[in-house]
Amino acid sequence: MWYQINWMVKGRKIKMSKIIEISSLQKKYGSKTVLDNISLSFEKGTIVGLLGPNGCGKTSLIKIIAGLINDYRGKVTIDGNIPNEYTKSLISYLPEKTYLSENNKAEYALDFFEDFYADFDRKKAEEMFKQFKLDPQQKIKSMSKGMQEKVQLILVMSRKAKVYLLDEPLGGLDPASRKAMLDIILNNYSEDSLVLLSTHLINDVERIFDRVIMIGESKVLIDDTVDNIRQTTGKSVEGLFEEVFKC
Repeated sequence: MWYQINWMVKGRKIKMSKIIEISSLQKKYGSKTVLDNISLSFEKGTIVGLLGPNGCGKTSLIKIIAGLINDYRGKVTIDGNIPNEYTKSLISYLPEKTYLSENNKAEYALDFFEDFYADFDRKKAEEMFKQFKLDPQQKIKSMSKGMQEKVQLILVMSRKAKVYLLDEPLGGLDPASRKAMLDIILNNYSEDSLVLLSTHLINDVERIFDRVIMIGESKVLIDDTVDNIRQTTGKSVEGLFEEVFKC
């Protein structure tokens, strides 16, 4: 079922549909609870920042949405369905650690995405390869960490997905490359999709966020639009993060 809400995003009131709904989510690793009674919803047409210290549950939340973790309590639906093969087809997921085979050429990754994902736009990916001066014939193992991260993000953002899950996509990039890659995210997701981006580089990326969620001590501590945070607190997202987590 689709729900409609009105929300202020970047100074404009728009009507959006919920694509993900999470209710009373709990995830434990042994006796350690990393997500405790979390309830959230995510709307199409937004870029959401998922923020928090290491070990707070950000990656676990992303993997649950991606359908990679299923031993949790609570309810998670994507497009009205619990995580399954259908919901996986809607999601383009970039994990924190590289998944590229270092002995293969970058072109092999292009071939793989084209064969495996019906929504992959190879032409778009090849154009971005040229933009960033990446050679499809170069082996992954001979690329720098930053180059590998560019290849992975290009592959993920070249899909016409409904949900983009990006887990620390910019950690190995220099500031200039971060800006360019943020532009890739902005320019290649549609208003009919959601981007959920986990990051520690708040100052570099908060300009693209519509909304931020801060998780700490297994709870949602902040869930608000960027506009409202700035208007009500007088702080940037990074400033509020530092206050909440006493950085």
